[in-house]
Amino acid sequence: MLSNGARPPGVPPSTLADTLLERLTAAYPAAADPVRAADMAAYMKDVAPFLGIPAPLRRELSRTVTKNTPRPSEDDCAALALGCWRLPHREYHYFAVDYLRRHVGRCSSGILPVVRHLITTVPWWDTVDLLAAHTVGPLVAADPGLVPVMDDWIDDEHLWPVRTALLHQLGSKGATDAERLFRYCRRQAGHPDFFVRKAIGWALRAYAKTDPGAVRAFVAAERSALSPLSVREALRNL
Repeated sequence: MLSNGARPPGVPPSTLADTLLERLTAAYPAAADPVRAADMAAYMKDVAPFLGIPAPLRRELSRTVTKNTPRPSEDDCAALALGCWRLPHREYHYFAVDYLRRHVGRCSSGILPVVRHLITTVPWWDTVDLLAAHTVGPLVAADPGLVPVMDDWIDDEHLWPVRTALLHQLGSKGATDAERLFRYCRRQAGHPDFFVRKAIGWALRAYAKTDPGAVRAFVAAERSALSPLSVREALRNL
């Protein structure tokens, strides 16, 4: 289900995506474990059904699926991701997230609407956080023209684009735009949702590894506005 009522992007034609999806839908169901699937779905609050494939086996199967396939184009990545998201079981979504992470360097800002669709469709932290840090983050780093999009997402009415905007610089380390990070945290300091408050603390904690003094100073200045959860997470390792 779309969380924002938006129409899904059109799926570009892709022979590669068709091949991968055919292999994927043969390999994954053969490894299904219904008992494990029930436990996995319960752990993820039943956001989606699972096949019950443990992560190490899933990665092994994924390597088999992608073996001897060419490097994808941006259209291939978009078609594969959207095709996976049309399948109900969460393991297919994980495959798409991993594939985008691996090939994000072959994509331009043009794929961001597809990524937003993934973030706002069957959304939960297990896919959103990886897409934020490992797909949206590299796309924005490669194209500063996407910063205004993040400025829009931080004020989005739906929590998952907000969380994505907060977390997209997680892997930036010394290249983090600290002014933007602090501005976003300040902007959503009073957000009522747990996942946004947690993301604020997580984003600050990650940047504290690069500039602990700046994070301490920010938390001290904004402590009355930040939630206790955000403060606790931000200062956990300081």
